[in-house]
Amino acid sequence: MKNGLIWFCRIAVGLLFIFSGLIKINDPLGFSYKLEEYFEVFHITFLDSFAVSMSILLCALEIILGFCLLIGVRAKQVAWGLLLLIIFFAFLTFYSAFFKVVQTCGCFGDAIPLTPWQSFSKDLVLLLLIVVLFINRANIRPLFTAKTGDLLLKISIVVSIGFGLYTYNFLPVIDFLPYKVGANILDEMKPPPGARPDEFELTYHLKNKKTGETKDMSDKDYLKTNIWKDTNWEITGNPESKLIRKGIAPKIIDLAIQDAQGNNYNKELLGNPYYSLVIVAYNLDKTNDDAINRINALAYNLVQNFNIRTILLTSNSVKDAEAFSKRHHLISEIYYADGVPLKSMVRSNPGILLLKNGTIINKWHFHSLPKYDYFAKLIQSQP
Repeated sequence: MKNGLIWFCRIAVGLLFIFSGLIKINDPLGFSYKLEEYFEVFHITFLDSFAVSMSILLCALEIILGFCLLIGVRAKQVAWGLLLLIIFFAFLTFYSAFFKVVQTCGCFGDAIPLTPWQSFSKDLVLLLLIVVLFINRANIRPLFTAKTGDLLLKISIVVSIGFGLYTYNFLPVIDFLPYKVGANILDEMKPPPGARPDEFELTYHLKNKKTGETKDMSDKDYLKTNIWKDTNWEITGNPESKLIRKGIAPKIIDLAIQDAQGNNYNKELLGNPYYSLVIVAYNLDKTNDDAINRINALAYNLVQNFNIRTILLTSNSVKDAEAFSKRHHLISEIYYADGVPLKSMVRSNPGILLLKNGTIINKWHFHSLPKYDYFAKLIQSQP
């Protein structure tokens, strides 16, 4: 009975830690953005420059601990590591939920968004299972000899960290964001057909002109009781609106592409029936200069030979963007959008999207920028 409980906790915790780590290390840059949110909350923004490294190491640690638990390698050290890590995660999720500071914890990346209270509940269950393992850490038996176990441990470290470095430098293997290849951005900005909208309740503040009595009443009760027919009652102040049931929102709700004068260009740029090369550089101050120069050379050839429209999207100010464009002799048109959707478009600064009629044909990290011939062949083959 006891041995069965230990194995249940061992398998459940091990698999969940591996799954959580894999989901996040698939997109370490995305998880680093979440860490930066926590750094801001706790006023330790000096750690921002270490966010990516910490992201890869934390995700790799989850995978390694989960794997070691399953095969029973260094059980006592693993039990301590799991306990400390889950206490740390539980503190963060509780703090986020109670003080309403970071509204998505990033526990499972963008694959499975959880509210802070859902994340905290999940961590409490994990904490209970890990406490069982911690108390019985001496009874966690290895599946292999010590020598084989240590070899598997070293392999797991190399594979986990290596995978994180790969996805950071060459984009996530699986894209869980709404800007994945094949998605139509304009369609993703619309609610799904038949989607239920948000449902709100209005609360009226009423006052009786004769007696001075006051009361609050929902809009439904206001109509149901026919109090609106009684001329002695009047509405005072502004009604309060409260969300009582969340509807199904579009996957993309925050993208507004604008020119230097603030005019919206969503439909014009995303509705272009021909190929468009979109260069996404959410922060020009941190953009890789060599990559920008290589992309600009590619854009120049595509404009000269195929008149393809090339666009640079950034969240920088107009003044900074124009200075950047002049310094690098950019051929691309410059448009502006908030940094949050730009970070979601492509996990690279700069990154590239190839669009046609609003559909993402492909996208690349600047480390994997295709040659001119790839685009030339693709454009020539279009009907």
